[in-house]
Amino acid sequence: MSAGDTAPTGADAAAPVQGAPVQDRPAASGAGVRLDRRASDEGGGGRDDYTLQAPDPRVAPEPHAAVCVACRAGRVDDDGYCENCGHAQPRERDHMEQERGPVAAVSDRGLRHHRNEDAFAVGTTTLPDGSPVSVAVVCDGVSSATRPDEASLAASRAANASLLDALPRGTHPQQAMHEAILAASEAVNALADEQDGEAREHAPQQNAPACTIVAAVVTAGLLVVGWVGDSRTYWIPVDRSAPAARLTEDDSWAAQMVAAGLMGEAEAYADHRAHAITGWLGADAYELEPHTAAFKPDRPGVVVVCTDGLWNYAESADEMAEAVPADAAERPLHAARVLVGHALDGGGHDNVTVALVPFPAVPQGAGSA
Repeated sequence: MSAGDTAPTGADAAAPVQGAPVQDRPAASGAGVRLDRRASDEGGGGRDDYTLQAPDPRVAPEPHAAVCVACRAGRVDDDGYCENCGHAQPRERDHMEQERGPVAAVSDRGLRHHRNEDAFAVGTTTLPDGSPVSVAVVCDGVSSATRPDEASLAASRAANASLLDALPRGTHPQQAMHEAILAASEAVNALADEQDGEAREHAPQQNAPACTIVAAVVTAGLLVVGWVGDSRTYWIPVDRSAPAARLTEDDSWAAQMVAAGLMGEAEAYADHRAHAITGWLGADAYELEPHTAAFKPDRPGVVVVCTDGLWNYAESADEMAEAVPADAAERPLHAARVLVGHALDGGGHDNVTVALVPFPAVPQGAGSA
């Protein structure tokens, strides 16, 4: 089983003026239907082109009907296509951006996938002593499973809600992270329970909904990360003379080969089995083992939380640091957009999702907590 393949939207604001109906032509059966006769068939001067029926300006659009982002005139049908020009409309999850206080995240469908199976959730709250805390959760749906997009969305929302509930009550961030991953797992497992018996009988070979998860919590002087699968967290110091670091270890075939000393990292990740994951959230997962770790960085920096759709194009900590803009801690949304653009420029073979969490460290010695 593998996650993913084995990682500016908006229409032009100026709406074109609707054209007048084609003169001396029989009316088409509906707006947006190409006429079934050439102009030459009707004495149109021998032209071989087919005319396209313009939308009738006399027909009022339905109240609250969606308007095509391409022609800015046609109504969008229930399947997401314009009834005038036939253009497929962008879906809500094709490209998503969000900013919550100092935390920002961007997710994009990429250039090769027909839908976005990644999801994220970001938020801020306060600890019992009033100090601020930032949260970022990123999930990657397992493409070989059923409803991977639903799995990632359910997991990210459940984990985020769990963290934002537990932290203000005084739960230690590392314990809160552990509980959040369990909550995310329960949310994904519930999706499998929703499938009725008839559906399971007709498709017994289908895997249960599944996804990976990675999350970060930043408090005053403490950074906690948690994960299951091969989505990652990187630490990028503001002072680039200090080393960057990858804070997570993949649950993947490649990571197992490296850990066992059977392959070098470059060789393992070049293998076609590299992205086969050995840990995930889902009803058909092996025994769940949430990974958590806590760190106390000694300097300001930014935490990069991402799916493999990004880190495939900046795998090592040094490569990621080079891709992260120098002002990422001050402009996290801009930096997240730049990182998604980096992956798209590299080929965009997978969905791409990244969340950035600035870390305004209180100098108190680095190392694990």
